[in-house]
Amino acid sequence: MRFLPTEVEGCMVVELEARSDDRGFFARTFCTDEFAAAGLDTQVVQANMSFNHRAGTLRGMHRQVPPHAEGKLVRCVRGAIVDVALDLREDSPTFGRHAMVELSADNRRALWVPPYVAHGYQTLVDETEVTYQVSGPYAPEGERGQRYDDPAFGIRWPLEVTVISEKDRSWPDWDGRPLP
Repeated sequence: MRFLPTEVEGCMVVELEARSDDRGFFARTFCTDEFAAAGLDTQVVQANMSFNHRAGTLRGMHRQVPPHAEGKLVRCVRGAIVDVALDLREDSPTFGRHAMVELSADNRRALWVPPYVAHGYQTLVDETEVTYQVSGPYAPEGERGQRYDDPAFGIRWPLEVTVISEKDRSWPDWDGRPLP
């Protein structure tokens, strides 16, 4: 695997190193030794999948607050998405910045989203599936979010938003005060 830094401190694009032959290819998608060597959390306590019917579907921007650390390794296994990591860690040198990466079944990339960084994505095509390996258990009392189109952060989604939950549409804009 290759680990490529992004605009957000600690957020990495993970590329496969495929070994090809007449059958196709084989590649490691996760390795505790390689993740640890790259400085990433190696614990996986949960694996999730989401399926999205329509292009333009938006999920996010979600995060957990301390002490509920939840890093995510996100991979699109069918279709294509733009995946966004928004740094809301006030002590981070990249606070307020975001990384936007295309993940698809074709490019086979993944994105590591560090704990306490907000995460969301938009589907680029119909019938898209996304998997997550998560480093901590989901804690409803620690869930927070920011609105996907908050002008403070300037995220420019590539498509019109066609489907979004009421919860995700209703997250607040950042008001400039410290975030929990």
